[in-house]
Amino acid sequence: MTTAFDPIVLGGKHLANRVVMAPMTRSRAFGPGAEPTELMATYYAQRGGAGLIVTEGIQPSPVGQGYPDTPGLHTPGQVRAWRTVTDAVHREGGVIFAQLMHTGRIGHPSLLPEGLVPTGPSAVAAKGQVYTHDGPLDYVTPKELTEAEIRQTIADFAAAARNAIEAGFDGVELHGANGYLIHQFLAPNANRRTDAWGGTTEGRIRFAVEVAGAVADAIGGHRVGFRISPGNPYNDIAEENLDEVYPALVERLAPMDLAYLHLMEGPDRELTRQLRKAWPSAFVLNPFTHPQHTAPDAVALVEEGLADLVAFGGLFLANPDLPRRLALGGPFNTPDPATYYGGDHRGYTDYPTLN
Repeated sequence: MTTAFDPIVLGGKHLANRVVMAPMTRSRAFGPGAEPTELMATYYAQRGGAGLIVTEGIQPSPVGQGYPDTPGLHTPGQVRAWRTVTDAVHREGGVIFAQLMHTGRIGHPSLLPEGLVPTGPSAVAAKGQVYTHDGPLDYVTPKELTEAEIRQTIADFAAAARNAIEAGFDGVELHGANGYLIHQFLAPNANRRTDAWGGTTEGRIRFAVEVAGAVADAIGGHRVGFRISPGNPYNDIAEENLDEVYPALVERLAPMDLAYLHLMEGPDRELTRQLRKAWPSAFVLNPFTHPQHTAPDAVALVEEGLADLVAFGGLFLANPDLPRRLALGGPFNTPDPATYYGGDHRGYTDYPTLN
């Protein structure tokens, strides 16, 4: 019987176990360069015992930034700074993928270089507010991407992926979940286009498929993971026909021989089983536990065969040596929600259920 503590080969890398550190937005890249810091290197190295670390969301371009002080992978300085992080993780024997996250309409012009505004598949503002250095501000109506701008955005993802490999990452995860740009293209309330990038199921999945294809061509499909969250309403997303859209997306992604599919599960366990069955390579599951964090007993999902690897968020914040504690059955530090939403710095630090 396979357990969460057995090794696995993923993307050509030998993982010591099947416990994944989920991506968690942190807003620690202080300064105008949006570059990671020594503090971030320490943070990830402390968790190097994970089978796989997936980083916080990293913007692939300046306009892809949606939160204060989040890091990028689009300048030489950022590449050099990320090398400090990856070297620290590798010294601990860890494997680390960079999550590429373009936030799309989620953001605010005050977070962007002068002259830029958030972009999206359609000029439809999300309901809600984003935290900025000036406090919470309403989301603005995004600029609808033109065909040429869509093509440029796809190229930005591919360039950021190449930068990730130059920075020493073992691969990248494409963030197609939680209401950010790729997810916005999938969702009919955010994507009201009637051209080839919207309208039908095939049109709405096209951006996700082409981003994945471009990144796989750039660095090899074996270095690419893809994250989805079917039906997740976060960031004002409303989806329909999940049983049609997501199997269609998985069908198009499957021939690319990607490293893994990372599912942030909703309440529909049957859809999870359907996608698990359809996906040909490693299947990473962040199980549905809302409103609680993922509990230690989630490791049993590997034994049950529902997942090849299991992702933990909040529990990894509270327990940097989580795989060891899981193997021993505890003890576990209890995650403190105050540290998720600003208990330790400026009011916008860790978001383990949101990235």
